[in-house]
Amino acid sequence: MLKIDHLSKRYVTGAEPVEVLTDVSFEMAAGETLALEGESGSGKSTLLHLVGGLDQVSGGRIVVDGTDITDLPDHKTAQLRRETIGLIFQQFNLIPSLTVASNIAFHARLSGRHDPEWSAYLAEKIGLQEHLDKYPEAISGGQQQRVAIARSLAARPRLLLADEPTGNLDEATADQVLGLMLESATEAGTAILMVTHSTRQAARMQRRLTLSRGRVQGVPAQAAVS
Repeated sequence: MLKIDHLSKRYVTGAEPVEVLTDVSFEMAAGETLALEGESGSGKSTLLHLVGGLDQVSGGRIVVDGTDITDLPDHKTAQLRRETIGLIFQQFNLIPSLTVASNIAFHARLSGRHDPEWSAYLAEKIGLQEHLDKYPEAISGGQQQRVAIARSLAARPRLLLADEPTGNLDEATADQVLGLMLESATEAGTAILMVTHSTRQAARMQRRLTLSRGRVQGVPAQAAVS
């Protein structure tokens, strides 16, 4: 489902380039769940942005569902995000002019996979059924985060990239929401790559991978393959 092959990313911010990721390699199978852990600044969010086609790699390759996305043109990358990759980032990016129900259905409609029953099921399971006719500004930050999660799951992506998806939720709700994500992933065959600082959340994933200073920690890069 996902192959990261000797990936590197550097930014030029002054006289010297800053290496954010160095020689990162690992693979994920279809339907597999993997927690990406590491200290702040270790490159976790950068890695998700690269896999999502939101930034350009400096070296190495990224293959998603058999497609090498390393040098894809922008319109092809956008198509991949519509049809294959789901994104849950710390910025919810909800559409303020759409209701909660319409936000949930938005990406599924774009991908041609809108299923009203599935969307309604997600809204109920994630605790949004009483807010479907409201607009984003009328609900809390935690509720907006739930909308973003439901929106990504509604499209049944092959790969879900999640950056601290339950970070704004209380512990009990976070456990419930992650349970829904894992349940939905199993049902839809979705692989989940999730950045988290929570050891409790990470322990519920099938595998855990730690980044430290932009490198895979504990095993050589070439051995970090399932």
